[in-house]
Amino acid sequence: MAISRSAATEHTPIAVIGAGIAGIGLAVALREAGFEEFVILERAGDLGGTWQANTYPGCACDVPSHLYSYSFAPNPDWSRTYGRQSEILDYLRGVARRHDVVRHMRFGTELRRAQWDERRGRWLLDTDSGVLSADILVSAVGPFSEARIPDIPGRESFRGTQFHSLHWNHDHDLTGERVAVIGTGASAVQFIPEIAPKVERLTVFQRSAPWIVSRLDRPTSGIERALLRRVPALGSALRNTYYAGIESFGLVGFVDRRFRHPFQALSALQLRRQVRDRELRRKLTPDYMIGCKRAIFSDAYYPALTRDNVEVETAGITEIRERSILTRDGVDHAVDTIVWGTGFGAIPELYERITGADGRTVADHYRDRPSSYLGAAIAGFPNMFLTLGPFGAAGNQSAIFMIESQIGYIVDALRTLRDNDIERVEVRAAVQREFLAEMHERSRGTVWLRGGCDSYYTTDRGENAGLYPNWSFEYRRRVAAFDAESYRLSSRLSSRLSSSRSSQRETADPRSPEVNAG
Repeated sequence: MAISRSAATEHTPIAVIGAGIAGIGLAVALREAGFEEFVILERAGDLGGTWQANTYPGCACDVPSHLYSYSFAPNPDWSRTYGRQSEILDYLRGVARRHDVVRHMRFGTELRRAQWDERRGRWLLDTDSGVLSADILVSAVGPFSEARIPDIPGRESFRGTQFHSLHWNHDHDLTGERVAVIGTGASAVQFIPEIAPKVERLTVFQRSAPWIVSRLDRPTSGIERALLRRVPALGSALRNTYYAGIESFGLVGFVDRRFRHPFQALSALQLRRQVRDRELRRKLTPDYMIGCKRAIFSDAYYPALTRDNVEVETAGITEIRERSILTRDGVDHAVDTIVWGTGFGAIPELYERITGADGRTVADHYRDRPSSYLGAAIAGFPNMFLTLGPFGAAGNQSAIFMIESQIGYIVDALRTLRDNDIERVEVRAAVQREFLAEMHERSRGTVWLRGGCDSYYTTDRGENAGLYPNWSFEYRRRVAAFDAESYRLSSRLSSRLSSSRSSQRETADPRSPEVNAG
């Protein structure tokens, strides 16, 4: 059902969906560029995105904290090499507070539908707090915002407690229980070592073994933190070192799969060192190339699986019963609580709610084939930008590096619209097709497609689902400036964004685009 134009009781020049890492970073950049009139719609009661939502035991970042932070807001006081959930959330709150962007956020406001109004050239946004319109819509929602629970026969008949790691039930005490963990992704690898010592019996149902790489996590000393505070260049050097190390995974991902051998050797050495039992080691040995799925950093996972009260089950689940889980080998595993560690939906649920100029949703287009231009715009969706869109995410780099790259591109685009009185902007379909053809051609020999596994890195048709198949620094170069020639632009007589201009308007960019009147 269409959103009524007359229902819109408020108008904003820019509406941003999501107050997580991308939304906060974008808000800071918008204010620095002179945009003061914008709102950030956040369905939760607090900012932080995934770091506000995920509170499971052991929740932490799998990228070193000095890299998993904004380049404009270094933090010399990280307590560990890898930040824990609460510390990361505190960091994000601090950044938002210091840059005075919290006042732009509307918490407890969920976007129910967004619809492009062709006649008025703006977006209509139906939220649970009312309807508003916006000249520009930006999706800053991450790809890991919706829990995925597989439809296993009998799941609804289970009479014990069950919950997904994204919605951890802190009121339910696992002490002394028989617990089943279904899934062995990044979240499960973090919470399994935390719950294993307290349960009576833990059965880990593993479909395929993940590649585990040593985390080398440790507390940072007071001396280290003091040095980083006094000599900021040390923090920059540390950040660059971590960047180079993580970027090197691209050698396996998209350069040449033969580079996998040293990475696999390090992981295999860790498995052999931490798991002495040959049968268990056999179960935990991946049967695909490293990098085909997301490699996981942990030093605690393998030791947790060697505990006497922990069992790794690989037979596959046939059925969930009222108080047990039946596997294909005929064994009935008694269970009190099921914890789903099965990851997230392939298509962000928000994509189902955004309808473009052709009457189709972003999800409709995504199901045909994950599509965007530079992961930042989508043909058919005028005046809309996004972060971490298809082919705007990297499999070998911190998400924040990619997000900051896209933020720079989006803000430069909005500056171009403002300074040239542009009313409508939409990436050209031909440009997007050319970009997607390049992405799929570059993906043909990657480990994501040829590594011998199925993962959220690929579509059901075996195509790249949206990872950028090149170096992250090459991506940053491509989005360093808004390429107006790749878009259809229409001018207007008076700019609705003019009120957001800085008090001293910048000189028009010499790259000012040619525009179509009307």
